[in-house]
Amino acid sequence: MASEQNQIYHERQRLQFCLLHSLNNLFQQKDAFTRATLNSIAERLVLDDPEKEIWTPFSLVFKPHHNSVTGNYDINVLIAALEGRGKTVISHDGRNGASAIDLNDGLLMGIVVNVPVRRYGGLWKSRHWIAVRKIDGVWYNLDSDLQAPHCFKDCGEVREFLNFIINHDGQVLLVKK
Repeated sequence: MASEQNQIYHERQRLQFCLLHSLNNLFQQKDAFTRATLNSIAERLVLDDPEKEIWTPFSLVFKPHHNSVTGNYDINVLIAALEGRGKTVISHDGRNGASAIDLNDGLLMGIVVNVPVRRYGGLWKSRHWIAVRKIDGVWYNLDSDLQAPHCFKDCGEVREFLNFIINHDGQVLLVKK
């Protein structure tokens, strides 16, 4: 197991770049996406928006799709980044629970979840992106907040994890090849 985990690419959390880390963890490649790439996607989304927001001095930091200081990106950046790589993102209907997800679907590249988090003693409420991926037949939680990837023992444990996410106001996004 230890030698297997050494082969698994796992970026650790830095600032609020969890979307960047989750994408690189999902693709199992350092710099599959960079901060510059995601910033460019976020800027393009603004330019393509027919209902552009009015510019204010705060617009330099608080942009519609990301925070330029902390690096926090929204779901629109995630979807555009993945679609730009030929992937399809499907929002899982949480009312069906995780049992409705076919974890053995050959087209399923992985799963990205978005969960609410509280940091700094509960003073800061935000959301956190996490990649979950099957690598060499084994599912892993590639959360950038973890010291190392967490290996799930079987599909049942993956479903328990996803049901926990769903039941605690999380979003589950299926990434298809």
